Amino acid sequence: MLNSMRAKIKILFKKSTKMPIKSNITTTNNKPDHLYRKGVGIMMINQDQKIFVGKRIDNKSDAWQMPQGGLDHGESEDEAMFRELKEETGTNNVKILQMSKEYHYYNLPYKLQKKFWGGKYLGQKQQWYLTRFLGVDNQINIDTNEPEFSSWKWMDKNEVIDHIVPFKRDLYVKLINEFINHL
Repeated sequence: MLNSMRAKIKILFKKSTKMPIKSNITTTNNKPDHLYRKGVGIMMINQDQKIFVGKRIDNKSDAWQMPQGGLDHGESEDEAMFRELKEETGTNNVKILQMSKEYHYYNLPYKLQKKFWGGKYLGQKQQWYLTRFLGVDNQINIDTNEPEFSSWKWMDKNEVIDHIVPFKRDLYVKLINEFINHL
């Protein structure tokens, strides 16, 4: 399946280039917004332009993702971004470099739609942030009150696409393309 995804995505850049990844997906959504949980996502990069990813604690497979989460009632997207980052990584010592130009949507696989959020949503509608981590690695602590990750690491953009949970792969391709000038 990974090989067919690679063929579909057609990764066209080498580690040292800034060429975008090709994808035939769009950011628009043709379903009503109330079917999508509103949230934020964070692409946190270090000084070497590597991307923070965590291995999902609730998934036995090799499933990695960037920090993300929903908005609490009355919370702004900026507030949610800093809160989610702190909750999932133990730090919010970051500088915002860029926000996505539009909201990004993704659908959960059908079997997960009933498991998450009481079956109320098909997936998420997210504002994404590109941030630069200003601290040192030992300030990252995923052993938080309600851990979401069992381990973490920095990956380059190619590794992220290869190791991300399959249903978010197209979303991550779009994000890497949008934030490519910083990667």
